[in-house]
Amino acid sequence: MKVKYYYFIDKIDRKEIENLPTKISIIYRNYVDKKKDRDLTLLINVCKKKRQKVYIADDLKTAIRYNFDGLYIPSFNNNIIHKNLSKKIDIIGSAHSISQLKRKEDQGCKEIFISPIFKSKKRYSSLGIIKFNLITLNAKRKIVCLGGINEENKKLVRMSNCFGIAAISWIKKNGPSINTGPF
Repeated sequence: MKVKYYYFIDKIDRKEIENLPTKISIIYRNYVDKKKDRDLTLLINVCKKKRQKVYIADDLKTAIRYNFDGLYIPSFNNNIIHKNLSKKIDIIGSAHSISQLKRKEDQGCKEIFISPIFKSKKRYSSLGIIKFNLITLNAKRKIVCLGGINEENKKLVRMSNCFGIAAISWIKKNGPSINTGPF
């Protein structure tokens, strides 16, 4: 099985993006700063040149305007209006529970990130492999694990029912040397 990798960024750094393997899809999520035309154009151009998938978080108009590969819907967004757009643009989303998983399916997400699978600096609680797998049993879409993944626990991900891995610090730390094979 081919594993998909996703990397979350909150600022656009050309050098960082150029150094990432093309197999790692980028999700740009910045809920604080105003999006600048030149930065978004740079991000799209660099990713398209590398044939690297790029998604934007929670901003459908910008996703369509700048020709992003898709839209990432965070767990707190419960709008159903995205469902009809799934034929025009790839929609992915995140969830923390079975009810949120169902909501993301209703929103038309083709891939759903379940988090947090492991403990991290931001989150002291986690689902663990068993709870994660129990949640995935209810899924009708492909599932991606997210949260607290690092070098020590990445091999545990093999025991999960996931299609891919999404990370921030682990990919940032390992950068281009990341093994993009099956875990």
